[in-house]
Amino acid sequence: MKSLELRVPPLAILFFAGLLMGLIAVGMPPLAWPASVRLGGAPAASMLGILTALAGVLSFRRARTTVNPLRPEGASALVANGIYRYTRNPMYLGMLLVLIGWAVYLARPWALLVLPAFVVYMNRFQIGPEERALEAIFGAEFDAYRNRVRRWL
Repeated sequence: MKSLELRVPPLAILFFAGLLMGLIAVGMPPLAWPASVRLGGAPAASMLGILTALAGVLSFRRARTTVNPLRPEGASALVANGIYRYTRNPMYLGMLLVLIGWAVYLARPWALLVLPAFVVYMNRFQIGPEERALEAIFGAEFDAYRNRVRRWL
């Protein structure tokens, strides 16, 4: 399955996952969550996700390195400060939080199954290949960073 590695833009995966969640939710009875949870929790999780992803992008911009997820070999700096002190993948974590917000809004149990599928896909076809590229570029510096900071949280 190497043919899928670094081939599909992560934003496309985010939109596909969200669409799939919406399609799964059609005709399915909702969970009995209060409206305050759905209408308060959904935007809160989504906004946290957007801010988390933006923090990652801004850190890359400040370091003047590529944000292109399909070409990690173009990285010119290993970013390990800011939000990258807490997660190695704030952009993908942000996407997951947006999907969690969508799941809360939908309040359909089967739609929640897309969340772990998103994580598995990103780990296998995006993050793993990115980490191999960073290890090839930055060697021991990346190994030390990887040992210090978790992949997601």
